[in-house]
Amino acid sequence: VQLQASGGGLVQPGGSLRLSCAAPGTTLDRYAVAWFRQAPGKEREGLSCISTYDGGDGKTMYEDSVKGRFTISRDNAKNTVYLQMNSLKPEDTAIYYCSADWSDLSIPEVGRYWGEGTQVTVSS
Repeated sequence: VQLQASGGGLVQPGGSLRLSCAAPGTTLDRYAVAWFRQAPGKEREGLSCISTYDGGDGKTMYEDSVKGRFTISRDNAKNTVYLQMNSLKPEDTAIYYCSADWSDLSIPEVGRYWGEGTQVTVSS
């Protein structure tokens, strides 16, 4: 399973970005998906996860520092999982990755499959 995270960039504090997680050749709704990040000199940090598709919106979880600011969602028609990030802060600066697993995940778990990340920089 090859995952591709995209949508990062440079944004001012208070701004928003939407990250996308795609998995070409793989039906992503069969997997639980988790987003995590890693900043220079810091440990990997699990941010959010969504359960395997169950016909509804799926069970979602968030790490405390992003709760209320970040939203994870699926678009099965596009085979994509999104991470909408609002009210961004300089401390959100990191490389963001998506991961996937056959089993449902909890914060701060990371799925067994993941690929290259996307850089998010929050700065004025």
